[in-house]
Amino acid sequence: MKWMKGTKEGIIVAGGQGGGNGLTQLSYPKGVVVDQLGTVYVADDENARIMRWPKGATQGSVIVGGNGGGGQSNQLNRPVGLSFDRHGNLYVVDLGNHRVQKFNIEFNGYEFYDCVRFFLPISLS
Repeated sequence: MKWMKGTKEGIIVAGGQGGGNGLTQLSYPKGVVVDQLGTVYVADDENARIMRWPKGATQGSVIVGGNGGGGQSNQLNRPVGLSFDRHGNLYVVDLGNHRVQKFNIEFNGYEFYDCVRFFLPISLS
């Protein structure tokens, strides 16, 4: 939900169609980042994916994961946080795999770069 100052109702910017794995749904969203263009990125925990909703979109797209929960470089296991660096690289806290992964997001998918393993990572700043 996006809440504008002085309003009494929020605006749904991602999900909102009940819990599930469709492109209009989320299941236990755990982290969110909004870029300068108003694009919303969500760590979708139970669906093991990172979703992107451009401003005004009625459905999202999977930009990382979405290949079932697991430990391969194209899989996530309980993503709970995300952040971008100044170069546009996406960092994902992958709680179930005890790692933080770095991705270079491109228009036609993503390129896996690297990961660092931790015991139970839960957020980034």
